[in-house]
Formats: sequence, structure tokens, C-alpha cells
Amino acid sequence: MQAIKFKTSNTTENDFAAELKKNVQDYFIKNNISTKANTAMVFKTIIMVSLYVVPFIVLLTVPMNLWWGALVAVIMGIGIAGTGMGVMHDACHGAYSSKPWVNNLLGGSLYLLGSNVLNWKIQHNVLHHTYTNLTGMDEDIDAKGPIRLSSGTPLRKYHKYQFLYAFFFYGFMTTSKLINDFTNLYRYNKEGFVKQLKVDILKEYPKMVIRKIIYLVAIFGLPLWFTDFTWYQILAGFFIMHWVASMILSFVFQMAHVVEGADQPELDHAGDTNWYVHQLKTTSDFARNNRILSWYVGGLNYQIEHHLFQNICHIHYKKIAPIVQNLAKKYGIEYNLKPSFRNALASHMVMLKYYGQH
Repeated sequence: MQAIKFKTSNTTENDFAAELKKNVQDYFIKNNISTKANTAMVFKTIIMVSLYVVPFIVLLTVPMNLWWGALVAVIMGIGIAGTGMGVMHDACHGAYSSKPWVNNLLGGSLYLLGSNVLNWKIQHNVLHHTYTNLTGMDEDIDAKGPIRLSSGTPLRKYHKYQFLYAFFFYGFMTTSKLINDFTNLYRYNKEGFVKQLKVDILKEYPKMVIRKIIYLVAIFGLPLWFTDFTWYQILAGFFIMHWVASMILSFVFQMAHVVEGADQPELDHAGDTNWYVHQLKTTSDFARNNRILSWYVGGLNYQIEHHLFQNICHIHYKKIAPIVQNLAKKYGIEYNLKPSFRNALASHMVMLKYYGQH
């Protein structure tokens, strides 16, 4: 994969980027606050992780029928998504704490979800955040089974119906990673990303295998041992849990980049702009006034701010969003904002129909 260097002689774009960085930095300096997590974030971390772990403990210790077990699986799925978005995400970006060991510990919560941190950092931190919405570079808009999210991928006849079936297939995102992590890590190593992050692939593969075995033994073995549920009931609960988590995660990610107004630039011209401006052109905020949603999704509805300042904890996005928006207006750069969750979802549906036909 050939790297793209974002560089432009456009004075407006370069001045915007310079002033943006200065204004956001000044906000933290003038208010004498850290860019990392605060007390509210620590409490949120406890709640999110508990939303996943506590229901599992209840499942193992309190006798319940099949319907209560299914409800527990749903709650755990909500907890998985919340932990991923509100804890792991910041930690893996190094935004949770200035102490690497804290970020590594909390970033490791991804192992509790059956996935692999190294894969996530390459796919998300390196590829998605550097080459946002560039077909062939950003894997978030690659074809996902029968779903087409970019004009740069092959168009099939069945894609015209994807606005109807896409959401069902979104529900398999996390379960697919249980297997795909192995092939993806092999590919990332072949493309040089593993070496770039100074990781020994001969050590990483065995670690990943062991972690996944531990995860599967815990998530399947413990219920088999401590409960009266059959193996197929536990398997059904496992898929319910992951389907709920995957649906939530997919909704949030897609409504930030595959919506109206979020560009997908051609690779040949992608580097002819300032990187900060590229992030504004390819990203969208949504439902910023919905406090409950903002809290639960880890501020990822402030996706523009996250992409511009991924090393800043999401707990601060609400405060820096007006700085970004006002400065974009000053320089005549479009700031893509969907006012509500419903608007963002409707916009994503429009793009699913578009990419299903063009």
C-alpha cells in the first residue's frame, strides 16, 4: 500500500489548520485542564465495564429462564458497545491518560470482547484516521460482504436492495473479527504495518490465539459449567450479544462517514489538500445536543473533533466543537452536522441507496 502525503500550497487551508491547532491548545491552557480523562470519565469507565461484566456474573450466579437469559445477552451487548466506544477507543488512541500503562490496560478491554488490539490500532488508528474515506486505503468503507459503501468497489445487482438488508448484516461485525483477525494480521504484517508499530509477528500470533481461546472458554465454558442452559442456548445468547453490539457500533461508525456531505475523494487527488481540511470534508457530526447519546457512544457523534484531535479524550469534545465549527465558518470550510440521530440515520439510508445504484 502506497502512502499518501497530504500537502497543499493553499494558504487558506494551511492557515485554518494552524489557527485550529492553536485555538484548541489555548482552550486547555487557559482553562488549566488536561486533554486526558477526568473524574467523570473514570466513573463512566466503571459504569461501562460493569454494564458488560455484571450481567455476565448475574447470569452465572442467578438461576433464570431462557427469556431472562436472552435479556442478559442484550444488556451485555449494550455493554460491549459502550465499553468499546467509551473506554477502549480513547485508551487505544492514547487519549485516556498520559500514562501509557493506563492506556494499555484499558485498551486491553478489547480482549474481553474477543478482538485484538494490534489489529484494531492498524485498521483504525493508522488506516482509517490517516486515510479517511479513501477507497482502497480506509477499510471502514471497503465492501463488507453484500454491503457496498463506496463507488470505488464493484457494483452488483443485489446492491440496489442493500438499504433494506444492510442493517441485518451490520450485526455480524464483531463476530466476524473473531476469525478475520488472523487473516487481517497476516495481511497487515505483509504490508509492513506490524513492523511499523515495532511488534514481533512471531510473538503476536501466539498471543492472539491464546487470548481468543481464553475468551471463548470464558464466554462459553463458564455458562456451561455454572448454569443449566444447553450449549445451543448459550451459542444463541452469544450471537444475540454480539449482534446487538455490532448493530450499535455499525450505526455510530457509518453515520459519521457514510452520509450526505461526507466526501470520498479520488486517490489521485486526495493528497492535494491539508490533512485537517480532509478530515472535515470526509467526516460528519450528528445529534450533538443529545446528551444521553453523546455519553453512551463515547462522544463519537462528535466525529469531526475526534478525527482532528484523536489524542484528546472524548469528554472534552463538546467544548472544543464550537471552536472547530466557528473557525470552519470563518475560513469558508463546510462543517457537516446532522442535527439528530434520526437525520443521520436517514442520510445514511440515502447513501446506501446511492451506492447500491452508482
